[in-house]
Amino acid sequence: MDVNAAVAAAAAIAGVLTGVIAMLAFRWSEREQKRPTRTSLHTDPVLPPGVDTVLSVLRSSAVVLDEADAVVKASSAAYALGLVRGGRLSVEPMLKMARDTRRDGEIRQVELDLPRRGTGRGEALAVSARVAPLGSRLVLLLVEDLTEARRIEAVRRDFVANVSHELKTPVGALSLLSEAVMDASEDPEAVERFAGRMQIEATRLTSLVQELIDLSRVQNDDPLEDAEPVGIDELVAEAVDRCRHQAGTKQITIAAAGTADLRVFGHRGQLAAALGNLVENAVNYSPARTRVGIAARRVSAPGGDLIEIAVTDQGIGISDKDKERIFERFYRVDPARSRQTGGTGLGLAIVKHVAASHGGEVTVWSAENQGSTFTLRLPEAGAPRDRAHQHPDPDEDEDEIDDVDAVDGLDDDAGDLAEVTRSSHTSPHHSPRAAPRASSPDPSAYQTLSAPEVLP
Repeated sequence: MDVNAAVAAAAAIAGVLTGVIAMLAFRWSEREQKRPTRTSLHTDPVLPPGVDTVLSVLRSSAVVLDEADAVVKASSAAYALGLVRGGRLSVEPMLKMARDTRRDGEIRQVELDLPRRGTGRGEALAVSARVAPLGSRLVLLLVEDLTEARRIEAVRRDFVANVSHELKTPVGALSLLSEAVMDASEDPEAVERFAGRMQIEATRLTSLVQELIDLSRVQNDDPLEDAEPVGIDELVAEAVDRCRHQAGTKQITIAAAGTADLRVFGHRGQLAAALGNLVENAVNYSPARTRVGIAARRVSAPGGDLIEIAVTDQGIGISDKDKERIFERFYRVDPARSRQTGGTGLGLAIVKHVAASHGGEVTVWSAENQGSTFTLRLPEAGAPRDRAHQHPDPDEDEDEIDDVDAVDGLDDDAGDLAEVTRSSHTSPHHSPRAAPRASSPDPSAYQTLSAPEVLP
């Protein structure tokens, strides 16, 4: 009996153990079936509490990788930059950093240039990548786009270099001329000659500093803070008066025409500086005994009526490659000629910023050895917010400027602007052109406007 009891007890124990083992095996199998695969986007490793929320508010692109380099979590910015494709990190240098960090736990950072997706150009994205361990099994990759910051830094460096160069020239000239005056103290004629040149350099230096101040104000000030309705007639008259002496010296005739009593809403000082720069450039870069035309009109646009002010000259013209850069700070088509005329290379940059800050634009039409037309387009005062949208009378553009006092010497009975624009490009050195009447920088678009002569 004792033997039989022992055998029975042993059999019972074996049965219990078999049942326990079977139950454990079943539960383990069930758990393995529920476990996601390693290559899934939502892999087994679970993000630590709060990490998902933090990643969602980061400005940087974020990617979380597991030990198999599969993407556990990626922000929309990471996809936009092309960092993640098909559930994998697509940038090999970043992938290598992640593996190294997973191996030794060290935080790594590097700056890379990545090719832009979908462009055939040589442009690249400048990024800063930082990799750090996230728990024991995950790796966090943060990527910041530095492209715009680098562009701004390059602009700043160029600006500082250009300012230094432009200031160095007149300051150096003044230093040399002052030494020459001291050496020639006993020669009145030499002193007078050197003093005259010193005055020219001092004027150039003053002009450069003033335009730097103007550009800084235009870039930093909000024109709407001191905005008011500004009459175009007044701006034209002021621009003409500003260039009166230079135009008279070169025997250049300035003619103004267009619709009277047009108004724009903005900063009067900035608008006067912009139009004055355009007219001054036209006079400075035109040959002697030629004409400069100024035309203003109202044109219809989907967002509200616009005021167009076109300044046409008979100058040397601008090549196609230069037209792409003429609104850059300190850029000159002909540096030697600019120095002779006292140009600083900032005038058109100021015009561009003024136009943009007032919700407008400036465009250029030009042909080498024929001349140029710069067109400033600005929203009309009161359109479209302060008054109902108005469509101009089709015949309104043929009215002459009525404000005789606004521009000295204005003649209401003068010929139409076709004469101005055609003569501006049909001098003995030029041939006539035809262009469609449209909202275009081509001067022939203003042929129906009247053109009273202003100077000389």
